[in-house]
Amino acid sequence: MNKTAAQHRVLLVTGVSGAGKSSALKLLEDLGYEAVDNMPLSLVSRLILGVDGSDMPPSGATPLAIGIDIRTRDFDTTRLLAFLDQLSESPRINAEVLFIDCDDDVLGRRYEETRRRHPLAADRPVIDGIRHERRVMEPVRARADTVIDTTEYALGDLKAKLDQSYGLESDPGLAIFVTSFSYKRGLPRDADLVFDVRFFQNPHYDKLLRPKTGQDADVQAYIAKDPAFEGFTTQLKGMLGPLLPRYWAEGKSYLTIAFGCTGGRHRSVFMTEYFGAWLQENEWRAQIRHRDLDKA
Repeated sequence: MNKTAAQHRVLLVTGVSGAGKSSALKLLEDLGYEAVDNMPLSLVSRLILGVDGSDMPPSGATPLAIGIDIRTRDFDTTRLLAFLDQLSESPRINAEVLFIDCDDDVLGRRYEETRRRHPLAADRPVIDGIRHERRVMEPVRARADTVIDTTEYALGDLKAKLDQSYGLESDPGLAIFVTSFSYKRGLPRDADLVFDVRFFQNPHYDKLLRPKTGQDADVQAYIAKDPAFEGFTTQLKGMLGPLLPRYWAEGKSYLTIAFGCTGGRHRSVFMTEYFGAWLQENEWRAQIRHRDLDKA
């Protein structure tokens, strides 16, 4: 549904337990949302649609961020999906579903570190509860407008993602995240476009440049001298230029572009800095992240 000023913005925040839903709600509250967590589903309906179902938001209503998950009283997947159908039919409400996800192994470690019990594993191993919850929540995940995987995220990364995707500007536009990564540590889970830049000459083999990173000017100059540099950057700009407006026109609210190299410290970092700056110069809302820069 297209966003209009007359619509009441409602963000339903859900996901698997331990993935960061509560943190996301706190961050959204900092962004200006009125955040409500673990309200019974029957009361959520009244909060959004009104007691009589009139769904008439008050003038200047504050955007809502509402947390719903398996801990929510009277939670039922079928009932929640039916409620989402009801919201999508309302011309006065702009409702979106944000699903916070995370890798099972990382969830397990988080529960072990905090010594908390999983809501569905009172008398069973934590991993059993995680897998059971994932099966229960899969239809909701499939219905979500946005899925954020926090497996590789620090709190600051989640804050930046939410700010770019759900900031309260009148016309937010396409939020673009440009990230560098090391192929040794795997592909970024949220990458939409991935570019392998291991074909550039590698500063790692220069003893003076090895301790530095792609953020240093002499490393950047070294890579920029590669005979393939000008052709690659020119062609990629030529592709992204017309492609990005099409993504936004088709309803995509955010896009992650990832550049990878062997160690994630030199070539991919420079390409991320280079194209992040180029996107910003062309008035795109681009944010830079280096996933593996500080890792050994």
